[in-house]
Amino acid sequence: MATAAAGSKRAGGRGRKALVAVLDNDANISAGKAAAALGADVSASPAPKAKRASSKSGKAAAAKVAAAAAAPSVVDDVAELQGMLERLRLEKEKAEEMVRERDEVIRKKEEEIETKEKEQERLHAQLRKVQRAKEFKPTVSLPLVKSMLEKEQERDDKGKKKKGKGKAGLERKKPCTAYVLWLKDQWTEIKKENPEADFKEVTNTLGTKWKALGSEEKQPYEERYRQEKEAYLQVVGQEKREAEAMKLLEEQQMQWTAKELLEQYLKFRQEAEEGDGKKGKRKNSKKDKDPAKPKQPMSAYFVYSQERRAALVAEKKNVPEIGKITGEEWKSMTEAQKAPYEEVAKKQKEEYHKKMEVYKQMKIEEAAGLEKEEEEQKKIMKQEALQLLKKKEKADNIIKKTKEKRQKKAVDPNRPKKPASSFLLFSKEARKQLLEERPGINNSTLNALISVKWKELSGEERQAWSDKAAPAMAAYKKEMDEYTKAHSSSA
Repeated sequence: MATAAAGSKRAGGRGRKALVAVLDNDANISAGKAAAALGADVSASPAPKAKRASSKSGKAAAAKVAAAAAAPSVVDDVAELQGMLERLRLEKEKAEEMVRERDEVIRKKEEEIETKEKEQERLHAQLRKVQRAKEFKPTVSLPLVKSMLEKEQERDDKGKKKKGKGKAGLERKKPCTAYVLWLKDQWTEIKKENPEADFKEVTNTLGTKWKALGSEEKQPYEERYRQEKEAYLQVVGQEKREAEAMKLLEEQQMQWTAKELLEQYLKFRQEAEEGDGKKGKRKNSKKDKDPAKPKQPMSAYFVYSQERRAALVAEKKNVPEIGKITGEEWKSMTEAQKAPYEEVAKKQKEEYHKKMEVYKQMKIEEAAGLEKEEEEQKKIMKQEALQLLKKKEKADNIIKKTKEKRQKKAVDPNRPKKPASSFLLFSKEARKQLLEERPGINNSTLNALISVKWKELSGEERQAWSDKAAPAMAAYKKEMDEYTKAHSSSA
């Protein structure tokens, strides 16, 4: 039994089949021992039948003993297995919980990555829009009137810088007065009579003489000043009118330019949205060269490399190899060998300088022609501006006359006039009093003081002024009734 118990303990971690096999083995061993003991006891008996009976009974007894010993160990093993199963179940639940938590963390990370990708796509889309907006290059030119005005302003600024601060280069001078005109005529004579006299003495002498002159002697200078002043005012008035007309035309042209620019931008936006995601051809950003401008002459080395290129290309050499070979050959050449190529380069340079002189002269003539065209265009623009100003003035006059007609209402002279109210009667009296108290007071302050005094009156005092105005108001109402009846009957 002790052996069976020890065997059951050693087999605690085995399966059910292994446990049964161990129990059967222990039972056989114990049965063998029991049979041996019984055989020793029965060996003295002579009958074989008694031996067989005793062996059978011994086996049955051993089996009973083994079964009785094995029953408690099976119960313990089952309990232990149930405990193990419970522990495994708990560990499985914990593992499943950890897997769920890990899946949740992974899901959140994936959502964050997806959100970041969407935000990145949105920012990329905005960046593409900004880049496309930078690529917008309108073909609208600056209005001609504005460009002309800017050029004139630049000329004025240059004239101011040359003349000095506070003196405009193209500023029109005002005509001299009669006294200044006479002074210019008399200055040289006074200087001849008294050459050592300073400026103050000369001016004082001439001032005294001018005061002593009669009206007939002053008349020619005054007439000359009047004519010059009239001419000056006429020119200034014309310039002012032209400036106003040009400003009006500039505003009109700016409106047209803004409209055209908006149309171009909307078209550009539409094309950009339609072509979004497609790789557009990269436009050439290089400045267009003047086809009439002569090409730069080649150096002696380039003349030589141009000559050698055909032979090297026939040998199937690429461009870097051709450059390397010709460079090495040119370095190894003597001055005598380089002389023919330098002569050719010299001739090309001389020819280039001749062509450049012709080209520069042509550009000067073109600039002069453009300036002449600009002046003609300026005259045309001024005429258009004056016509536009005349139309505006005509429209303004029509509007003004229409407003005046609407404002003028036919007033019947027979209509009774409304008498003064109680406040007006009070204000007349208060005005007289305040003017005596505060001489020199302005009208707005006076009206404010009258209003304050009227508000400060009591009910009885206001009633007194209302009683004064009542007879005139009653007479006015009676006259108005009669006037209304007369007009209604005539109508």
